Amino acid sequence: MLDKLELPLVQDITTHDRRVLVEHKPPGMAGSLVQNLGREGEHIVISGVATGPDALATTQQLDDLFRSGAPVPFLADIVADADLQLVLVEDLHLKDLAGKPQRFAYTLTLREYIEPVKPQTLNVADNDLLGDILDDARDKIDEIADGIAAIDSIAPQFERFVTQISDLLARLKAAASQ
Repeated sequence: MLDKLELPLVQDITTHDRRVLVEHKPPGMAGSLVQNLGREGEHIVISGVATGPDALATTQQLDDLFRSGAPVPFLADIVADADLQLVLVEDLHLKDLAGKPQRFAYTLTLREYIEPVKPQTLNVADNDLLGDILDDARDKIDEIADGIAAIDSIAPQFERFVTQISDLLARLKAAASQ
């Protein structure tokens, strides 16, 4: 049962479960570490045939579910243990079977829908904290700008030392080569 539509003549149901694993290769260690990040949303592929006077209406309802893009309830005995409640119709293939009136083959790919976590709203205390952080950042930027300006003002005073240091360096190189 997909939403309020009973899927007719289901011939094949295939489920795809996959675990998300990340491999880390620490430097200086032989081998690697594997981190388990949980599982991906389940995929279900359903193939069947709609036949009879309501076959065209059934294919239209399947197409409507696909085009809506909204999560819909799904119930099937074979995947009852998967605890799927809502699915998205990810892919839909319809085929008009030639030479067989009022007969359509369908293949649906369903993906488990997991409700996204809603972002937390900021309260007044958080806004005050963000304001304080922003003020501190502005103060630090001002300090950096003042430091750069100070360097510009004292740079000409170092020019006289550059020639003396260059002369000293040349004499040291000459002494080292003798």
